[in-house]
Amino acid sequence: MNAPIPEEEKLNPGHTQTRGVLRVLGPLILLTGIGFTIVGMVSFFASFGSFEPPRYFWCGFVGLPLMFVGAVMTQVGFVGAIARYHAGEIAPVGKDTFNYMAEGTQGGVKTMASAIGAGLSEGMQSNSVRCVKCGSANDAQAKFCDECGTALSKTCGQCGEVNDSDAKFCDSCGTAF
Repeated sequence: MNAPIPEEEKLNPGHTQTRGVLRVLGPLILLTGIGFTIVGMVSFFASFGSFEPPRYFWCGFVGLPLMFVGAVMTQVGFVGAIARYHAGEIAPVGKDTFNYMAEGTQGGVKTMASAIGAGLSEGMQSNSVRCVKCGSANDAQAKFCDECGTALSKTCGQCGEVNDSDAKFCDSCGTAF
């Protein structure tokens, strides 16, 4: 039975092999560069006691670029592992922060939701007429109740006068419906 192919191999065949090479060669080149740099520096500082020029100072000029190349190769080889570590450290903190902030805003969210609900229900009520017999809400233009069939009338909110269902203004005080 064949083992499942890792996702990175599907995107970039040879990825796992390349990463393995970078993880081995990177530290080796880095350590070689450190060694050359140490030899060059020791040679340089050892020449201070004598009148001779430093014999292996050139090693520092070889070691510094090797250190750079080795460090970059090592970093590229381990970048995925480092990113997964960071994600594992950051995700719980983000989750806790979100939950803390959500807990502190529950009251405000409930208040806003209630206000929106009240506003919507008021808007629906202003576009509807209640039946005096059964109390069900009907469309403002309806002449008869959808539930019981009773003729609908409009009650003026200003003076309380009962008007015909098709009236646009109150017969008594002239308030618009």
